[in-house]
Amino acid sequence: MLIEKEPYYKTIGHEVEVFEHAYKNKLPFLLKGPTGTGKSRFVEHMAWKMKKPIITVACHEETSATDLLGRYIIKGTETVWKDGPLTTAVKEGAIIYLDEIAEARADVIVAVHPLTDFRRSLYLDKLGVEVLAHENFMFVASFNPGYQKGFKELKPSTRQRFVSMSFEYPNAKIEAEIIVAETGVDEADAKRLVKIGNKIRNLTEMGLAETVSTRLLVDAGKLIATGLGKRLAVKVAVVEPLTDELDTLAALKEMTSLMI
Repeated sequence: MLIEKEPYYKTIGHEVEVFEHAYKNKLPFLLKGPTGTGKSRFVEHMAWKMKKPIITVACHEETSATDLLGRYIIKGTETVWKDGPLTTAVKEGAIIYLDEIAEARADVIVAVHPLTDFRRSLYLDKLGVEVLAHENFMFVASFNPGYQKGFKELKPSTRQRFVSMSFEYPNAKIEAEIIVAETGVDEADAKRLVKIGNKIRNLTEMGLAETVSTRLLVDAGKLIATGLGKRLAVKVAVVEPLTDELDTLAALKEMTSLMI
């Protein structure tokens, strides 16, 4: 689909320039980084900026090659082939974005390998057909290197097929600007939210599986901007999503209540 309205995105480094050159050279692009650092928003922004259709697939542990390539379905009294999202993107020249590709089943990686090298092709084994990628096709994927480290990772042989960029949390000034732009909350409250986020990010001894993302801070900002109490907004949008451990929750609630 074409994205008609510009998605807000704050450029932090050279990511726009690198993405555009990857597209010109027909190179696959990999975004690496923690959840909530703007990876998906960036891809949507680039699709809008370049006026290219985009198809997004949120990968999970049940995502298979069949889900992406296509399958036979019953239509009336006939059995017909239905292209999957990846095949559609390859044929129509869209940007395919596989979000959290490392979460998908191993057969997905095998299926996409020919798209990530000089062949730029997709083999549909159920049809016995090889589909060459449209000139405008671009393969984009993302993954979180720190999530389930040692269990779900991309092999070096796969990572080295991509032009890659790491996405991290922005510095305090830029993160506050993002929160203001996304939520309409005043600058002072945005800065307080950023301080809370950075404080929790530095609490490595708590053993949180994921830390505070910019996305969570934006959610808190939206709640505050519409009139929800600041402490309550931080509690439900920032603290509660991080953990279910009662002792950790209590410690985080106490700490954040003193900062907002």
